[in-house]
Order: sequence, then C-alpha cells, then structure tokens
Amino acid sequence: MDKKTKKRLDVLQQKITKLQRLLAAEKEQPDDPAESPRLEAELAKAHAEMSSLKSD
Repeated sequence: MDKKTKKRLDVLQQKITKLQRLLAAEKEQPDDPAESPRLEAELAKAHAEMSSLKSD
C-alpha cells in the first residue's frame, strides 16, 4: 500500500467518524427529514470506497 492510499484511508476514516456522529445527532433530533438518508448514503459511499482501497 503506497503513501497516497494510506493517507486516503486515514481521511476516509475521519470522514466516517464525523458522519456517524452527525447521523446519531440527526436521529436524536430530526430537523430535516431528508438529512438522515443523505448522511446514510454518504456513509455507505465512504465505507465502500474504504473497502475498495483496502482490497487493492
């Protein structure tokens, strides 16, 4: 795994952590009904990219 891939994995891990916190807060206090599905989709996309990078 090269340096660029490791950096991308690190950035994705930080993004996933942030999205999980935002999603938890959104589920506690749903202000916008469209926000929760958007966050879930973004989180799934980040997980997919991370697993794709790990498999290479």
